[in-house]
Amino acid sequence: MQRLVFWLVYPFLWIISKFPFWLFYKVSDLVFFIVFYLVGYRRKTVISNLKLALPNRSEKEYKEISKGSFKHMCDMFLEMVKSISIPNNELKRRYTFTNIDEIRRIRDLNKSIILICGHYASYEWINALQLYGLDYRGYGIYKKVQNPYFDKMAKDIRQRFDGELITSSQASKTIKSNQDKGILGVYAIVADQSPKLGQAKTWTKFMDVTVPIYMGSEKLASNLDMAVMYLHVEKKKRGFYEASFIPITDKAGQEPPFKITNKFLTELEKQIKEKPEHYLWTHKRWKHKDAPIPDGATIFPRN
Repeated sequence: MQRLVFWLVYPFLWIISKFPFWLFYKVSDLVFFIVFYLVGYRRKTVISNLKLALPNRSEKEYKEISKGSFKHMCDMFLEMVKSISIPNNELKRRYTFTNIDEIRRIRDLNKSIILICGHYASYEWINALQLYGLDYRGYGIYKKVQNPYFDKMAKDIRQRFDGELITSSQASKTIKSNQDKGILGVYAIVADQSPKLGQAKTWTKFMDVTVPIYMGSEKLASNLDMAVMYLHVEKKKRGFYEASFIPITDKAGQEPPFKITNKFLTELEKQIKEKPEHYLWTHKRWKHKDAPIPDGATIFPRN
């Protein structure tokens, strides 16, 4: 059944990926209309999240941010589809980097990099980094897609640009193996998800709301003494992004607990407050806000 679904859907995705951009974004507009107006996908969740994370805004502002967020979400989904066939030069033109010398600086230190991302703007076209001839192999640490055929499609897209997807359970072993072989990598990980309540061992404030957080990216970097950067991405206009690398530490193994995660959250919050419409408000980031904090859990204060 999963194979049938894939072969029914994939031809349409491939055709859409071949559309010129003016027509491609018309498809995104259509998807937005269906998702937002006809289906009403998680509209209540988005408004609830906005009111929680951005209090004291007007109802009009919440509606405008919500609508803008859904438009951006549809663009980002379609841009993932566009990755099936987008030419290298077009990808490089649309996803630019302002300070790629930061990557070269860490290369001179002979270190691999944990590149921490949030659900903000776009990380789908981070593959463009592979087109700069850097002496790094690119990896995306991700959650495996249940349909194995779509999972393979996601991997094939990354491999078009000499990148590779690895699951979070594979990350530590893969990085350690690469280090032993002298292979340097940039490992991108989206780190603002909400853990399952049974795995909620660490809590802190995110957008002034106490919630459980993942510390996996920090632990990976600390255990293997890697460099850590925050991927700061701005959506300049539709289909064009500008990314920069904000250094967090060059020596993660020497940092105190929570310092790396705290810096990541601080940088992400700045972007959310500045242009909230580019954050993915549909995911239930604050769903455990009212849950009791388990005995033995660690609570980190923000500064």
